[in-house]
Amino acid sequence: MVRAYIFINTKPGTSEDVVKRIKSTVKEVVQADSIYGRFDAIVIIEAPRLEDLNEILYKVIERDPNITHTETSLALSG
Repeated sequence: MVRAYIFINTKPGTSEDVVKRIKSTVKEVVQADSIYGRFDAIVIIEAPRLEDLNEILYKVIERDPNITHTETSLALSG
């Protein structure tokens, strides 16, 4: 299992909607929250393979028109 922490920047005022949309469309989401700080949201995803994670990131999350930037960190163990 691969765990990814996805830090997201959104267009102003859209982080809550982005988080709700991701939670409702990506079954691999473990946790998703709007946050204060450098990023607007954080999403934790667990997928069986790195290829599955790649598909989620590029075909679902990064296609959201309200997302302006993502930064992904992969867990070393877990």
